[in-house]
Amino acid sequence: MNRILASTLLAVLVFCLPAFAWATSSDMELLDLTRHGVGYAALGIFAVAYALVMAEEFTQLRKSKPVILAAGIIWAMIAVVYVNNGMTHEAEAAVRHNLLEYAELMLFLLVAMTYINAMEERRVFDALRSWLIRKGFSLRQLFWLTGILAFFISPVADNLTTALLMCAVVLAVGGDNTRFIGVACINIVVAANAGGAFSPFGDITTLMVWQKGVVDFWGFFALFVPSVVNFVVPAAIMHFAIPAEQPSASDEAVPMKRGARRIIGLFLLTIATAVAFHNFLHLPPVIGMLTGLSYLQFFGYYLKKTARYDDSVGNNGRMGEVVPFDVFNKVARAEWDTLLFFYGVVLCVGGLGFIGYLGLASEVMYTQWGATAANVAVGVLSAIVDNIPVMFAVLTMQPDMSTGQWLLVTLTAGVGGSLLSIGSAAGVALMGQARGKYTFFGHLKWTPVIALGYAASIGTHMWFNAELF
Repeated sequence: MNRILASTLLAVLVFCLPAFAWATSSDMELLDLTRHGVGYAALGIFAVAYALVMAEEFTQLRKSKPVILAAGIIWAMIAVVYVNNGMTHEAEAAVRHNLLEYAELMLFLLVAMTYINAMEERRVFDALRSWLIRKGFSLRQLFWLTGILAFFISPVADNLTTALLMCAVVLAVGGDNTRFIGVACINIVVAANAGGAFSPFGDITTLMVWQKGVVDFWGFFALFVPSVVNFVVPAAIMHFAIPAEQPSASDEAVPMKRGARRIIGLFLLTIATAVAFHNFLHLPPVIGMLTGLSYLQFFGYYLKKTARYDDSVGNNGRMGEVVPFDVFNKVARAEWDTLLFFYGVVLCVGGLGFIGYLGLASEVMYTQWGATAANVAVGVLSAIVDNIPVMFAVLTMQPDMSTGQWLLVTLTAGVGGSLLSIGSAAGVALMGQARGKYTFFGHLKWTPVIALGYAASIGTHMWFNAELF
């Protein structure tokens, strides 16, 4: 009994830490450091680092700093033990493998962020926001419209950008109506997270699953109906909490800058390139994304060279910029703190996995609990811990699961973060953007309703995609 309890506590501890391990080959003998002082010290160091990450809102210490420092310390301790045992290459090989995994993810995200920044600079999102405000929708219509748009935009753009865009609309129309803004923001968070769950590009977790080759590109769309259920069930209940009022419309019109529509087209072409490289050429998707970055670079060159010509003929003020389009400014504006945070996560928990803790967690969750219970628990944990490290853990455990179970954990990790406002990047960002109107406790009030949608989406997946289990 004590052994089972200890194993369960260990599994929860490891999953409450971002966990990503190196998949070692069977012919390489590694040291089991799970009961060694270095193993305990590594757990402690990472627990402190992750506590600082979770307290970022209060300490104003960027989340990348503690995990990068912890990564260096953990691997230094591991290396000392291995060198003292005459094993000088094992730790090096593990670190190189982790760096390769990180490089693929980081470069993929960097291209996507660059395109999003380019569209933002061309005022694509501002134009969409002004259009919504000008239409004069009622509060209930706006509640549904922002939710639906968040659901369908997040599979292409990241859920953070999507949520911020829709929240800007809600704040502009809602004014001092705190009740409407709070409920609408909850709906946006749920919709953005649900929309990202059925697309390989919709969330970093789905991207990782696709890049790992566990589920093919088209396989993710089997989650479309469960994702719709996850969004619609709580939205239908929250609908009745929205005041039946008609806000005043605005006459503000924001035109997009020259080249905006073509950049949107190039982004879609870049996604198609990444899919083609992976599906038909069997190359990593990141190669296709980097190829797509060159599309934007060449188009930026064209905008720069033709800027004076367009100014001379006149373009209704849509070009006329003092500084021409520069793609490297868009690269520089990427979320580097987030990208470096991923580095710290990969290296830190790669060390924990190399020590042996991830194997223990896998034994408890996927052998003792069973795949379905474990995958549902993953979603609940992702409401407390960022879903990215949790998915890292599952992918590197490589449990023997059916496609249906892999899709289940993809779904739960993607939408589980909606249960709490701190469970996803979208929720955390909106608490800052709508400070005082969308709060942790305001979201917590609706958690039972969101949990109902969470359970309904799981049931829908297990029924609708029963042949995949």
